[in-house]
Amino acid sequence: MTAETQNTRSAMAMPSAFATRSVTEASAFLREQLLAVIRRHMPEIEAVVRDSKAGAGLAPRQMARALQAQGILFQLVSIAEQAYAMRRRRRIEREKGHDKLLGTFDYVLSSAANAGVPASEVHAQLHTLRIRPVITAHPTEAKRVSILEKYRRIYLLMRELESTRWTDREREALVKSVYDQVELLWLTGELHLEKPTVEHEVAWGQHFFQESIFDLAPEMLSSFERALKRHYPQEKFEVTPFFQFGSWIGGDRDGNPFVTNEVTRRTMKQNATASLNYYRNRVVDLVRMLSISERAAIVPPAFKEELNRRLAELHDGAAIAQRNFNEPYRQFVTTILRKIDNTLAATNDEPTSGPRYTSADKLIGDLLLLEFVLAEAKSEALATDLVRPLRRAVEIFRFSTVRLDIRQNTTRTTSALHEIWRKKTGGETPPETTSEDWRAWLLKELETPRGAPIPRDALSADTRDVIEMFEVVADMRARLDREAFGSFILSMTSSANDVIGVYLLAKEAGLFSDAAGVDHVTLPIVPLFETIGDLQDAPAIMRDLLQIPVVRRSTHAQGDLQEVMIGYSDSNKDGGFLSSNWELFKAQARLTEVGQEMDIAIAFFHGRGGSVSRGGAPTGHAIAAQPAGSIRGRFRVTEQGEVVSFKYANRGTAGYQMELLASSVFAHALKSEREDALVPRKDFDEALEEISFASFAVYERLVSDPDLVTYFQAASPLEEISLLNIGSRPARRFGAKSLADLRAIPWVFAWAQNRHSITGWYGVGSGLKAFLEARGDRGLELLRWMFEDSRLFRLIMDEVEKTLATVDLAIAKQYASLVADEAVREKIYKLIEDEWRLTHDMVLRVTGDRMLTERFKEYEARLTHRLPVINEVNREQVELLRRFRSAQDEQEKEDVKVPLLISISCIAAGLGATG
Repeated sequence: MTAETQNTRSAMAMPSAFATRSVTEASAFLREQLLAVIRRHMPEIEAVVRDSKAGAGLAPRQMARALQAQGILFQLVSIAEQAYAMRRRRRIEREKGHDKLLGTFDYVLSSAANAGVPASEVHAQLHTLRIRPVITAHPTEAKRVSILEKYRRIYLLMRELESTRWTDREREALVKSVYDQVELLWLTGELHLEKPTVEHEVAWGQHFFQESIFDLAPEMLSSFERALKRHYPQEKFEVTPFFQFGSWIGGDRDGNPFVTNEVTRRTMKQNATASLNYYRNRVVDLVRMLSISERAAIVPPAFKEELNRRLAELHDGAAIAQRNFNEPYRQFVTTILRKIDNTLAATNDEPTSGPRYTSADKLIGDLLLLEFVLAEAKSEALATDLVRPLRRAVEIFRFSTVRLDIRQNTTRTTSALHEIWRKKTGGETPPETTSEDWRAWLLKELETPRGAPIPRDALSADTRDVIEMFEVVADMRARLDREAFGSFILSMTSSANDVIGVYLLAKEAGLFSDAAGVDHVTLPIVPLFETIGDLQDAPAIMRDLLQIPVVRRSTHAQGDLQEVMIGYSDSNKDGGFLSSNWELFKAQARLTEVGQEMDIAIAFFHGRGGSVSRGGAPTGHAIAAQPAGSIRGRFRVTEQGEVVSFKYANRGTAGYQMELLASSVFAHALKSEREDALVPRKDFDEALEEISFASFAVYERLVSDPDLVTYFQAASPLEEISLLNIGSRPARRFGAKSLADLRAIPWVFAWAQNRHSITGWYGVGSGLKAFLEARGDRGLELLRWMFEDSRLFRLIMDEVEKTLATVDLAIAKQYASLVADEAVREKIYKLIEDEWRLTHDMVLRVTGDRMLTERFKEYEARLTHRLPVINEVNREQVELLRRFRSAQDEQEKEDVKVPLLISISCIAAGLGATG
C-alpha cells in the first residue's frame, strides 16, 4: 500500500454514525478529509493548514493555496453546523412534538389556539397574508455555482452518514464519496477569474430553485394547511399561494450599466423556461404514475368528453389513446405534457404547432380538473399527494419562476423627464424638480389623454432606454405571464414629485390600464427611502403622494395597497447602527399611521443585507421587533448574496428558513398589536430617541471627518475587494471616489475585513453613556427594563454585542499601520478604539453580563473555533496588502493578487458574511 493510499484510508476511518455526534466531531471528520487531499496534492502546506501560524516564508502560490484551504475548511464547518442544527430540530420534534419547535406553523397556531385567538381572526389574517423573499444579485457571494454544487453534495453525504443502517462496506463508500467531493473542491478554482455577467447571476439564482425551492415552497403550504387542521379542527381554511419569490437579478439597473432592456428580456425567458422545465419534469412523473384503468375507477362522462376533445387537437392524439388504452388519466396528463412542450418552444421563439398554454392560469385549471376527477373516482389521496403539489407550484411560480422587480434611481428618471419636458415645450429649460411648476406640469400631463408618443429617434439613447424599460414590462407580461413582474422600485426617492414622474414615464410607454393613459398604472410604483433624512421625510412624502388621484386609483386597483421600500444599508452608512434601526422603526410606525389616515394599507419591503450592519438579524427576532400593525401579513424582504446560499442551498435548511419566515410574519400579524398594548411604549420611545440622538452625533463626527476616507482606503482592502469579481455591479453608483457615492456593501465588507466592524456598533456606547449621565440610576433601571421587554431594543443590543465580539483591536491596529500619515492613523484609530471600549462597557452594564456573548453559547462556540484562524489570515492579509500596494512591476503585483483575494474570501467565509 502506498503512503498516499494509506493517508486517504486513514482520513476515511470513521466510527458508526453522526446521528448523536457534535459539530466539533463532524467538523474534525471533514477537516481530516481536507488534510488527506492536501497531503496528496500539496504536502508542503499541510503544516500551515494544521497551524496557521506556520505560514511565514511561503511563496505566493503556496500561500494562496494555504489560504484557500482555510476558506474551504470554514465552509465545511458551516456544513457540519447546518447538519447539526437540522438534527437538533428533529430531536426536539421527536421528544416534545412539532408544536414545541420554534419557527413552525404548528408552534404559532398552537400558541394562538391556547391564547384563545378566535378562528375568525385566523381567517382574516390568512386573507391578507402575502410574503415574498426577493433574491438579489448584490455582490456579496464569493462562491461560484460549481463550488456551491460540491458543498451541496457534501451536505447530502453527511446526512447519509448520520444513518445507522449502513454496513461497514457501505459506510466506507460514503466516506470515500465525501473525500472525492473535497478533492474536487481543492482542484476547482474558488475565485471568479472574470467578472460575472448578469447571465451568470441569473444562473446562480436559478440554481437554488432547482435544488430546493421549486419542491419545498408547495410543501410549506401543505404544512400550513395541516397545522391549521390540527389546531382549529372545526374550521375549514383556504390556504392560497401566499408565499412567492421575487428577484432583482436582470432587473436592477440602479448603478449597474450591464442590466439593459435586452438583458431583462433574456432574463425573463430564462426564468420562464426554468419554471416550465420543472413542471414538465413533474408532469412526466405523473404520466408514469397515473396508470389508472377505467375498468377499476369511475371516469365521469364529462371528463371523458373533454379528454376526447383534447386528444383530437393533438397531431398524435390517436397514438396517445392507443398507447395508453383504457387509461384516461394518463392520457389526460399526456395532453398537458404536449401543451407544456409547445409552451416551452414558444417561450424560446422556436417553431411550434398545436395547442399551448397562453397563461399559467390555464395550466392551473387543468390540474384542478385532474384533482377534481380523481376525487370523484374516490382517489382523494392521489389528488392531494400527487397532483396538488404541482398545482400549487404553478400557482406560486407561474410561468416566470419569480416576480421580477425593475429598479432605477431618480437621477436617471429625472434626466429622462427633463428631456421629455424640453421636447414638449420647444426646448425650454425645465424648472427645479421640487418646484410647484414642475409638479403642475407632471400632473397636467398625467391628466391629459395620451396622444401619439414622442418619436423614439428624437430622444437620446438614455431616455429611450428608460422608456423602453417600461415597454419591456408590458411586452413580456403579455408574452409570458401577467404576474411576471413585481414592481418598479425608485431608489433615492426624496419627494412625491420623484414618484409622480415615474407615473408619467409609465404613461409614455403605454403601461396604463386604458389607452388614454389616465386611469391607473398597471405596474406598482414603489418609492425606496434609504437615508436617515429620507426615512424621516417619508411619512410627509407618502401623505402628499396618496392624495393624488392617479396614485389613489392605482393603489385601489392593487387592492387598496401601497408598498414602500425601506433601506437598511444606506441608513446604517448614513447614521450608524442604532440610529438606523430606530429611524427605520419610527418611519414604519408613522407610515402605518399615514395609511390608516388615508384608508390605504401601507406594506413594507425591507431592503436587508446579510450582515448585521445591513439589517441581517435572526429572522424571527427581526420580524417580531417590527412596529405593531406594520406588517399585517404583508412582508417583502431582500435575500442577498451569501444569505441566499446559506438559506436555500440545502433542502432541509431551505424548508426550515421558508417556514420560519412565513410563520414569523403570521405570528406578528396575530399578536403584535395585542401584546404591544401591554408595553409602556412612550417611556421606551423617549429613551431610544435620546440614545439615538447622542449616538448619531458621535457617528456623524467620525464619518464626516475629512481624514476618514484616507484612513479607510489605506487601512482596509476597500479598493482590492472590487478585484474579487463577485458581482456584475460596480462598487460605486456613479464612478466617483467620495464616501457618499460608495455603496453600502463595500463599506460594510471592508470594515468587517479589517476587524474594525464599526458599521455594527460605532456610536452605541456614547449614546448609552449620554443617556445614563442624564438619567442616572433610574435611567439604568429603564434600560434594563427595555432590554427585557422591548423587542427592538433587545434586538439592537444583542446584535451590537455579537458584532463587538468580532472586533479585534490588536489586528485592527495592524491594518491601521498601512496608513502612511501618522497623524491620521493615530487620530482615527484612537477614536475607534475608545468608542469600542466604551460600547463594550456600556453593553455589559445594560445586560448585566460579565463578558460579551455570555448569552449566546452557540455563537460563542462558533467564534472560538473560527477566530484563531481568521486572526492569522488577517495578519497575513495586512502583509499581502502592503506588498500588493508597493509592488514595483505588474508581475510582482500579479503574484500577490491571488493570495490577497483568497484571503478576502477566506475571512468572509470565516465570519459568515461579506456585505
